[in-house]
Amino acid sequence: MSIRQQIRPVLALALPLIAAELGWMSMSIVDTIMVGHMQNPAVNIASAALGQVLYNTLAFGVAGVLLALDTFLSQSHGAGRYDEANRWLYHGLLLAAALAAALLGLIQLAPLAMNRMPLDRQVLAGAVRFLHALNWGTPSLFLYFTLRRYLQAFNHVRPIAWALVTANLANVLGNWLLIYGHRWRSVRIPALGIAGSGLATSLSRTYLAGFLLIAIWRVEREHGYGLFAGGPGSVLRRIQGSRLKRLALLGAPAGAQIFVEISIFATVTFLIGVMGPLPLAGHEIALNCASFTFMVPFAISAAAAVRVGQAIGRGAPREAASAGWTAILLGAACMATFSIVLAVFAHPIARAFTPDRAVIAATVPLLFVAAAFQFFDGLQITATGALRGAGNTHAGLIVQILGYWIVGLPIGCWLGFRLRHGAVGLWLGLCAGLIVAGLALATVWSRTTHTLSEKNLVS
Repeated sequence: MSIRQQIRPVLALALPLIAAELGWMSMSIVDTIMVGHMQNPAVNIASAALGQVLYNTLAFGVAGVLLALDTFLSQSHGAGRYDEANRWLYHGLLLAAALAAALLGLIQLAPLAMNRMPLDRQVLAGAVRFLHALNWGTPSLFLYFTLRRYLQAFNHVRPIAWALVTANLANVLGNWLLIYGHRWRSVRIPALGIAGSGLATSLSRTYLAGFLLIAIWRVEREHGYGLFAGGPGSVLRRIQGSRLKRLALLGAPAGAQIFVEISIFATVTFLIGVMGPLPLAGHEIALNCASFTFMVPFAISAAAAVRVGQAIGRGAPREAASAGWTAILLGAACMATFSIVLAVFAHPIARAFTPDRAVIAATVPLLFVAAAFQFFDGLQITATGALRGAGNTHAGLIVQILGYWIVGLPIGCWLGFRLRHGAVGLWLGLCAGLIVAGLALATVWSRTTHTLSEKNLVS
């Protein structure tokens, strides 16, 4: 299949995932908007920024190990080996439980390190409350993450989109109820402030996991993949330590890559936090916007992993190559469009988060920098997805260590602190890192396609 022929199947898989990812990111945006309309918006937004970035860095770095399921599930599906795919899901659920337990412990210990940081005490206190509230949703988050990989590998992506759209409605309601507090006659809901925002997100994640459990049960009834054949005893007998090891070994670089990518934003968040609540509030709003647009190529990346993996499972390497390039081109084109939107509408976007003029002024320059790196961000994440479908989870890790930590962070610190450009300087460093990562990973995928073509000639 050519790139033109791949556009429709890639989009058919990607569009519901895009809706799902945008819905996922909308939770953080709603949280930020809600706390941005409390008293002392700069302090509250800054607290949410610290809590979110620390939780996301640890959670998605740890959960990233489960991305190995994309490779095993999609390749098993492509080969028509449904029983094999089911076995990988069982192992993924077991691994997810262990990873969730580890994260619960890490989040409980995180405040010990946070309280040693040279940040505003009021901001830190709010961040700790927010972080603890988010932690209640950790088991549900890992269950959702695992079940989602199974559904998308089997091309059942609409339930994922519906789950996140409806979960967002629940999150909006939860934020409204729990942040500000309400009373109806004898029923009283206390105002929990910033902790209420984190708790609303946790409840929404529990809803998400429940929705996907029901979705998988319905899919199994309709298609009969044999997921529940033999009962619980049969499932336990199918667990193998060697499979868990394979899953962990392939997933560890993918998780490490996500950790490297998110942790650079976490590091920048803490560095900006040293500058005070106002720059940190502007950073949080701009980061929410950049993360929201990033969800589109991130979803296309997931579709790329599935389409490439399925093609390889079918023994069709040329189809795998064209599927990867289609995803990369679609992701880059979408992000180029978002670049224009962020640059043209920077002020209205900032005003949508808070009426505070000082916070708006701190946000707008960062949105301009975000506009500059959109294209390269789309390039790097879609290339990463294509490579993951081909079973390569190491290239992304190596490239992002080089781009973010060797290139981006030193440039950002030099511009931000030495040349006194503050938060903008640090964001320009991120921009440099993303340019390096985008170009390098596109090059790696280009070389991978040549390898796939050679395999096709041999076969």
